[in-house]
Amino acid sequence: MSRTALRVIREEHRALASMLRSLELLVEQLHRHRTPPDFGLIRAMLFYIDEFPERLHHPKESQLLFPLLRARCAEIVEVLDRLDADHDKGEQAVRELQHALLGYEMMGESRREAFEQALHRYVEAYLEHMSIEEDVVLPMAQRVLTPEEWQRLDAAFEANRDPLAGHEPDAAYHAVFQKILNRAPAPIGLGSETGRLQPQR
Repeated sequence: MSRTALRVIREEHRALASMLRSLELLVEQLHRHRTPPDFGLIRAMLFYIDEFPERLHHPKESQLLFPLLRARCAEIVEVLDRLDADHDKGEQAVRELQHALLGYEMMGESRREAFEQALHRYVEAYLEHMSIEEDVVLPMAQRVLTPEEWQRLDAAFEANRDPLAGHEPDAAYHAVFQKILNRAPAPIGLGSETGRLQPQR
């Protein structure tokens, strides 16, 4: 049986993974070409992560999905504890990355390597986190949750409306997502290795 919540979670994971890979690709391209970064674009991409995955996606996993599984599946409680700890640290982690980016923007080349290393650690940790959810948590949820529980989860996750998961952005977010789509490299945007490397604001 198709579950809206499962579809939404997986779509949002794919959107976030694409965003993270595009961020790394963008930084790698800039490093290779010795081109100053498009700080405005990177800020927009980190803003997306802060506004959507951190404030919409993660709280619903921790507050709605994980408690249902804790009550039924003692064998994955430690996994859920780790994922909840990741969620608790998520907002602080993106703030630290934003600060590293600001340091690079304000201080120049002396802060570039610190930002690149921070970004790499952040991306690797996030991709591992989502992989655990996909490989352990979601299959378990499919096995043990009741139709009534799925109805509640479906209604909650369907309300997320993440623009990078295929939904039309609210008017307030339109300019941000246009910037990302027009200037970021694939897989999230239309930018290319040679065509969109000049700094923009």
